[in-house]
Amino acid sequence: MAKASFDPQEFRSALSTFTTGVTIITTRAENGDPVGITAMVLWSLDKSAMSLSSFTNNKHWNVHILSTGQEALSGRFASRGEDKFKGLDLEAGMNNIPLLRNCTARFNCRTAFIYEGGDHMIFVGEVLGFDKSE
Repeated sequence: MAKASFDPQEFRSALSTFTTGVTIITTRAENGDPVGITAMVLWSLDKSAMSLSSFTNNKHWNVHILSTGQEALSGRFASRGEDKFKGLDLEAGMNNIPLLRNCTARFNCRTAFIYEGGDHMIFVGEVLGFDKSE
């Protein structure tokens, strides 16, 4: 894999914002609809999850480090079956993957490996780009 072309010090600074342990991971479904879930530090997805094919078929996804004021957003993405993106003002990230606004930090990633872990699939990503807020 090619080496990332961003400043390592800035990257470490963005990672240091990860104090809550809660993130939202986003991608696009095969039909182009945005797909998202709430995930903790290690991100794996239940094999029975409705969004599994979206994350295994689309090799790009974004990790969102939530701010302390985004608890309701975390709850929205932790639930099943509703339109999680309804009414949200999104930005287009790399490869048109949805980016949520007002997050502490956001990481644009590409799947490097997927491993089976019992009843879950474990995703390992390569960070292609990022941004952070102060």
